[in-house]
Amino acid sequence: MQSTDVSAPLRRVAIVGGGRLGTALARALRRVGAVVIGPIGRAAPLDQFAPDDLVLLTVPDDAIADVAAAIPLGPVVGHCSGALTLDVLGEHEALSMHPLLSVTDDGAEFTGAACAIAGRTVRALQGATGIADALGMEAIAVPDEMRSLYHAAASVASNYLVTLEDAAEQLAASTGIERRHLARLAQSALGNWTRLGGPAALTGPIARGDEATVERQRAAVERAAPQLRFLWDAMADATRAVARRTTPGSR
Repeated sequence: MQSTDVSAPLRRVAIVGGGRLGTALARALRRVGAVVIGPIGRAAPLDQFAPDDLVLLTVPDDAIADVAAAIPLGPVVGHCSGALTLDVLGEHEALSMHPLLSVTDDGAEFTGAACAIAGRTVRALQGATGIADALGMEAIAVPDEMRSLYHAAASVASNYLVTLEDAAEQLAASTGIERRHLARLAQSALGNWTRLGGPAALTGPIARGDEATVERQRAAVERAAPQLRFLWDAMADATRAVARRTTPGSR
């Protein structure tokens, strides 16, 4: 990202917080030509920023308010929380930008991801949009009143998906089927859902109305991993609801 990509009044991007996201953003921004400070720790002096800096806080959610309060007014200050609104940034000229992807210790590939953004001023909104555009993300404005719902959807799509795949791995542990085999199945299902949406992509005994098979599966879960029974029941009920939305004959 050239410095002109983040609206003209903003010269540098300073990243406070050296965790997974802060490190990945700093690396990616430097690759596209941005002038980046950090990542620096939240204990570093926070009065060093110029009025034409964009200070991006990638610290834990419960630390954002305190870190923002320690920064003198002047620069644009933003956070990368998916759950929090702009209120947590106090009186700053504020923005938020939350890349909609999973970031691990290995980093992240931002290209093609959505990025939920918000901004109090034109300059702040341009800053968030400029970073998203420079990293190849699709900037989508999510209003504060929709923030919790947006974050819930993100948790289901990412965190809960991992939980379900972990449950599948536990069930398959004694069968000879490995994580890589389950991953291939999951990737094919996710690809179908991406193309077709939930009802048309659904396969398996519930989609076919084969409740006898579902009951045998449930009994096997009860024997092998009783701690997963309630998760199984909840997901079976939710899957039946999806199946009821499918077109007869499409399964």
